[in-house]
Amino acid sequence: MGPSLIATSPRRSGWRTFAGVKVVIAGGSGALGRRLSEDLKAEGHDVVVLTRRVRPSPFRQVEWDGRTVGPWSVELEGSAVVNLAGELVDRRPSASNVDLLTKSRVEPTRALVEASATLAEPVQVWVQASTLAIYGDAGDQVLDESAPPADGPPQMAGVARAWEAAVSGANAERLAVLRTGIVLDNDTPALDRLWSLVRWGLGGRVGPGTQWVSWIHIEDWLAIVRQLLVPDIRGLSGVIHSTGPHPVRNADLMAALRRSMGRPAAPPTPKALVRLGAVVLRTDPALALTGRRAVPARLQDAGFDFHHARIDEALTDLRARHAAVG
Repeated sequence: MGPSLIATSPRRSGWRTFAGVKVVIAGGSGALGRRLSEDLKAEGHDVVVLTRRVRPSPFRQVEWDGRTVGPWSVELEGSAVVNLAGELVDRRPSASNVDLLTKSRVEPTRALVEASATLAEPVQVWVQASTLAIYGDAGDQVLDESAPPADGPPQMAGVARAWEAAVSGANAERLAVLRTGIVLDNDTPALDRLWSLVRWGLGGRVGPGTQWVSWIHIEDWLAIVRQLLVPDIRGLSGVIHSTGPHPVRNADLMAALRRSMGRPAAPPTPKALVRLGAVVLRTDPALALTGRRAVPARLQDAGFDFHHARIDEALTDLRARHAAVG
């Protein structure tokens, strides 16, 4: 029996939902993976998380090594696949870290592709994670899905190109490569660090402040994945930008963060201090000093309804959620 359509709730008005699909999630133990697993289970789906180590969880877990085809591959029969596997990018841009980031994405993707080749029927839908960082530091250029990837830097443009190349040959009826911007959600490394900067009085622009930030509220990201998992959706395949329709400059993002926390104006953080701080924090200064002005052209053409399209409203919503549980 195929998936059955169910009524949308008020918070998802206009977004098509459905139930009864088995979804195998690689990378389901990460921040996005956990949120997606919770969301899909709440929608009535059968969620299976591929993991290197089984731990207490409300979801069914199946062990894999993230590198080779094993008994776990039978889980792909009659399923949809969401591949989020990969180490966090928040680390120094050394050759060893670039290698780690690449392998942690390419090896699980290749294992899934090889496993899909053993199936009698193709995977119904395959949602493959990627990143807007594939465009490098793109300046003021408005980027839609037709924009070519950048040649560098190796972390993350080089990593992203290898990640996307690894999914080539996947045995799937429909493959969507989801190039995602910064996902704004509470209790995640990206937003926690931004909140902390503002709390410490460092909420001014970072470096020049002109660099573009492509961002998306977690609820919109989850809704996009749900839409892509609808089996009979036509046209939503290939590269898709999972980002809000209104990217902002860094200076505007920092100002919005201050407003959401009721904090006054703060002095800028000079580029040299960002680079020094990145050494202390063992992170990549390019995460703060480079940017991309990406837009979700294909989702907008398909009529997708962003519920958190503006940065001030999105941050206000997240602060309210944080207060409600804190």
